[in-house]
Amino acid sequence: MDCTVRWTGEGMSFLAETGSGHAVTMDGAVEGGGRNLAPRPMEMVLVGAGGCTAYDVLLILKRSRQDVTGCEVHLTAERAATDPKVFTQIHLRFRIRGRALKPSLVENAIRLSHEKYCSATAMLGRTADITRDHEIVEE
Repeated sequence: MDCTVRWTGEGMSFLAETGSGHAVTMDGAVEGGGRNLAPRPMEMVLVGAGGCTAYDVLLILKRSRQDVTGCEVHLTAERAATDPKVFTQIHLRFRIRGRALKPSLVENAIRLSHEKYCSATAMLGRTADITRDHEIVEE
């Protein structure tokens, strides 16, 4: 896996190109010299963790033949007050929608993602206390 991150030459704006050929823009806050035109790099780290765990949970539920119609994860995080301002607490709130979903399978999918499969939360868990909960919405 590889990527290249280039400064755009303006403010604190960067363009990342991933090894899979996709582009992502990042920018800083105005008070840090940015123009607030794109997500902050640390927001992207949090987004990546949410995407990683949502991917796992959805894949596990589909393999369990659950009729999933929606999967979202709302993440909230706190960071250290001093540099490096690592994440110290992260809470993941899963909202799984579907028809006749088995609560035990939903709970197991979330647990497996957290304990075994999600590389992003495993890394972040080295500095952050990660908690999670979920709700199931019947459709």
